Amino acid sequence: MSATEALLTVARTAPQEDLLAAADRGLQALTGWLAAVRTIPDTPAIDLIVPALIESINAHLSQPKAVPGLRQWHAGSLLGLPAGMDGKRLAAVRGLLASGGRVPQKLLHALEVVGDLARQAPGVQPPPSGIVGASPAATAAWLGGPGGAAKHPASRAYLESVVTRHGSLAPCATPITAFERSWVVSTLTRAGLRVPASPELVRSLTADLTADGTPTGPGLPADADTTSVTLYALTALGAPADLECLWRYETPQGFCTWPGEDGFSLTTNAHVLDAFTQHVATRSNTATRYPVAVRRLVDALQAHQHADGSWQDRWHSSPYYATMCCTLALADAAEPSAASALVRAARWVAASQRVDGSWGRWGGTVEETAYAIQVLVAAGRNLPGAGAVLSRGRAYLEKHSEEAGPALWHDKDLYRPTMIARAAVLAARHVAERVSTAHGRQYLSDSRM
Repeated sequence: MSATEALLTVARTAPQEDLLAAADRGLQALTGWLAAVRTIPDTPAIDLIVPALIESINAHLSQPKAVPGLRQWHAGSLLGLPAGMDGKRLAAVRGLLASGGRVPQKLLHALEVVGDLARQAPGVQPPPSGIVGASPAATAAWLGGPGGAAKHPASRAYLESVVTRHGSLAPCATPITAFERSWVVSTLTRAGLRVPASPELVRSLTADLTADGTPTGPGLPADADTTSVTLYALTALGAPADLECLWRYETPQGFCTWPGEDGFSLTTNAHVLDAFTQHVATRSNTATRYPVAVRRLVDALQAHQHADGSWQDRWHSSPYYATMCCTLALADAAEPSAASALVRAARWVAASQRVDGSWGRWGGTVEETAYAIQVLVAAGRNLPGAGAVLSRGRAYLEKHSEEAGPALWHDKDLYRPTMIARAAVLAARHVAERVSTAHGRQYLSDSRM
């Protein structure tokens, strides 16, 4: 939708043949896909983004003279919303902005979906950095209009720095310092790799840590996912912080990513379990609610495991990421009740390996292979044939570890946090090597699978 809408926008002023042909193909694909949708994907802000894009595309198609060369789409060929979706929430956000009301912070990340209403909206107050919702697109939408850049030099400077750094392109979210560093530190230290606890690193992880937790980026609200991984990383660095802030995210089902979240994030709950398990293991005196929460989260993760042994979550398109998060969390919690869930996860990973030794939802990738290897090392060492599976995976990773791979992470678009993916590969290579050294050739030559 986004690509097609962009092509139509450009084609209004530069109706080149290649742009029109691409827009035509996009419209054909969307016509079929939207009619076939039966379940709405659980991705961030989808109930705002999809209605806004369809509305914008239809506005182009409703003006035959605006996009010459696509007249076949103008008569009765407007796109419809997929089944199960309406535009009520988008309309509510627009109404709030039009009234001058203060916009909830978590909605600012996708502010561009409201179009011109975003321009200098009085209900939006950027922080001193000038960044709206940790998003270049949201910041540009708010800054747009006559005189906006001159009135808000911090916002302009932010946008200029982003496009300069990325060759005139802009990622969906930046900066994401706490998110990247906490994931990298937790991934590497958990694998047994030493990360020096430099004062700068510790400061960067604690700079935005408040009684509400820590946000993924400036202009975003604190969330339980980033907060729990940050707390885990700080303890691993020898600079533990108070976990009290995590309790504000507790719900009857487990822990929400942020208050009022739609749905249930498995990886958020796995990361909260990580932080609580680590807290219980490293503190001599801890409140009884922590071990109680550990058992509760263990049960919650098991309840959401798929029949084949995998897990799937909203923040990543690959089940290998969610399966790794849940497997490592359950393995570290060491609750006997989770033993069968861990075996099922390892069996699913072993059975889904590709011929070339890789793993991947659509095709083999180094990132997903790294996740699969960590699952096998944590939960699959006693599976028949696990040594051969691990050996093939390790060989693939050694050969392809420098490949970038596709964008698999879900935000308001797909993205790839490069440092986090690289840390996963380093961790997988390290734990696979450690297993090889510890168990020797007998483990790695087992081919009974």
